[in-house]
Amino acid sequence: MTLDVKRETRFYADQSEALSKFISYLGTSISVIFSIGAIIGAMITMYASVASRTSEIGTLRALGFSRAAILVAFLGESLLLGLIGGVIGVVCASFMQALSISTMNFQTFAELAFRFVLTPGIVLAALVFALGMGFVGGFLPAARAARLKIVDALRAA
Repeated sequence: MTLDVKRETRFYADQSEALSKFISYLGTSISVIFSIGAIIGAMITMYASVASRTSEIGTLRALGFSRAAILVAFLGESLLLGLIGGVIGVVCASFMQALSISTMNFQTFAELAFRFVLTPGIVLAALVFALGMGFVGGFLPAARAARLKIVDALRAA
């Protein structure tokens, strides 16, 4: 029989590892589900934007704007919307730092308390992720806008 000597904080950290992994997996799963919803929402918004501005797209194409310029314009709009959403999300998340969340570890019957800490790295990662979701959600509608034929777009007016 061997005796394992650990500091108290390390002992409780080892005991709480399974619960910590569960909370991490749960958070990741919820994030993925909400991310898919955000991408679909961005796509719906951008398709509505393209549909409501079909005659404007036709006018721009008739004036000599290239398909690439139309693509970049709508993709830029989608990225801007994603960035605005990311900034709003980061601002809302910053209020979570004031909360302390606790749960019970039923293996040791010890209370586990944790807090959210918003670091510059997390803020940067969140904003890059929001831009990525804006790109993914806006690419197909932007491509559709760029592929519109001039005659059909002007006829929609």
